[in-house]
Formats: sequence, C-alpha cells, structure tokens
Amino acid sequence: MFSRPVVLALALLAANAVSAQTCARNYTVVAGDICDSISAAQNVSTYQLADVNPGIDPRCDDLTPGETLCLGYVGSDCTTTHVVSADETCEGVAATYSMNTTLLLQGNPQVNADCQNLYTGEVLCVAPDGTASASSAAASPTASGTGALSTGDDGDDDDDIPFCDEL
Repeated sequence: MFSRPVVLALALLAANAVSAQTCARNYTVVAGDICDSISAAQNVSTYQLADVNPGIDPRCDDLTPGETLCLGYVGSDCTTTHVVSADETCEGVAATYSMNTTLLLQGNPQVNADCQNLYTGEVLCVAPDGTASASSAAASPTASGTGALSTGDDGDDDDDIPFCDEL
C-alpha cells in the first residue's frame, strides 16, 4: 500500500497526460505481489513504480497476476534503492549513501520536506542523481560524486575563490 503522499502523486499523474517513453525494464505481476514488495525485489523506488505506471490504483490493490509493469524509463531509471526500516530518518538514509538530504528528497518527491512521512517498507531512490543504475558509481555508497562534501585537495585551483570571512 502506498503512503498518502504517493496516493496524491498518483492522483496528479492520472489527471495529467503522460508522455510516451521507452520502458527500460519490465516486471510481470505474480499472485500476492504488492507495490512495496515489487519495489524492494526489483530495485525500483516506490515513487518511480507509481510514476511510470499511472494505472495502478493509489492503494495498489488492483494488481493482476500476469500484468506487465514498467519499472523505469530509459534515461531516468533509478535502480539504486534503499528499503526504509523502522525508525529511520532521511538524514540517516542520506548519510548511509554519502549524500545530502536535499539530493535524497529530489530523487523521492513523495517524501515531504520534514521527512515525517517515511514509512517502513518504502523503497527510496538513493542514486545521487536520481537516475543512476546499480552498475554506476552510485552502486558504492562511498563513490565520489555522491553529494558528499570533499575534504581533500581535488586538484582544482580554488585560490581565487574568497572564503566567507573575506567577503
């Protein structure tokens, strides 16, 4: 079952015309499937599954065995995911993947700004750009480019950039 923000996002998607895009990967529904279990097993965020399948009922109780679902679109398929555990926070999830909460929230627009609507079993996109595949740099939580601040010399000449106390 989807959380209330996902239900609202689904309603908005159904009300708007959906542009034709190429599906990157598919999944065939089996008896007993629910959206969160499909998301967790197939490395697709709960939001992305809802976004690319606007015909899914907001309660996710209308899945039919044999039905084919699109799991993501070519060029915007986030396959680097995290299943939320009890008592997790956005800050904790973001820190696990060396990203900041702003990037986490950008990749998961169903999560509200104060992160109070996370629920156990929700599947979040934790790719730094929201679309990286598991084979990219996002597969490693410590890979460079994941939104963490650099603490070492990156080789760039930053001497011409003033520090805060020099402004």
